[in-house]
Amino acid sequence: MKSLTIQEIGCCGAYCRTCIQWQKDKYPNERACLGCKLGYSDGKRDLGRAKCKIKICCFGKRKLETCAECIDYPCEVVISFYSKNGSKYIQYRRQVEFIRDKGYEEFIKLADRWKGPHGKLK
Repeated sequence: MKSLTIQEIGCCGAYCRTCIQWQKDKYPNERACLGCKLGYSDGKRDLGRAKCKIKICCFGKRKLETCAECIDYPCEVVISFYSKNGSKYIQYRRQVEFIRDKGYEEFIKLADRWKGPHGKLK
């Protein structure tokens, strides 16, 4: 089983653990945001109701933690997502590519210092 920290990396490369919304407690023992993956294995969330195409493909169909693990990367689904307006989408792509190149452990060492779901990779 993957570590909780790896489960806190979104399929797209966002690092949920440092996100302010992720850290806020909405209810006792629950986060305001469950990110892309938490809550499915214990039945609290229904993957059949998910709208994110990346999550449905990566986590749902392929049973991967992130697109970094996918042999078909980059596919049409992820290219479409990363093509959206906004610098965060470019950064999420860089994060997935960093994980593909250097692994989760190296990514988490850097990401744990960030103030939000993306940051510097050097």
